[in-house]
Amino acid sequence: MEGVAASSEGLRYAEYARVPTGAGKGQAELDRGLARTMIAVGLGVATVAFAGRYAFHLWKPLEQAITETAKRISTSSLSSYYKGGFEQKMSRREANLILGVSPSAGKAKIRTAHRRIMILNHPDKG
Repeated sequence: MEGVAASSEGLRYAEYARVPTGAGKGQAELDRGLARTMIAVGLGVATVAFAGRYAFHLWKPLEQAITETAKRISTSSLSSYYKGGFEQKMSRREANLILGVSPSAGKAKIRTAHRRIMILNHPDKG
């Protein structure tokens, strides 16, 4: 009888310890999904690394070309202000070039242009 009692207790514990078949499937699918995610993340990291390596190798010659082009472009062509050689006495033409107005501009237009330049160059600005 002892053997029968021991086997019945073993069955009782086995019933409680047994996992339902549906829960086992969910865990397997979760594991597969996690594995897929990890593979996708790994492939993404590898892609970014290879793209970065390619860009780094491409950058060196490109940097030289950009530097040479920047040296060729004169800074005066980028500015809208007059950067001329000043005469001993300022002429009307030179004043118009500095203010950025036409030679036939009226008094009001000259005043607003002068005011704009004075505000831009004032030491208390900002």
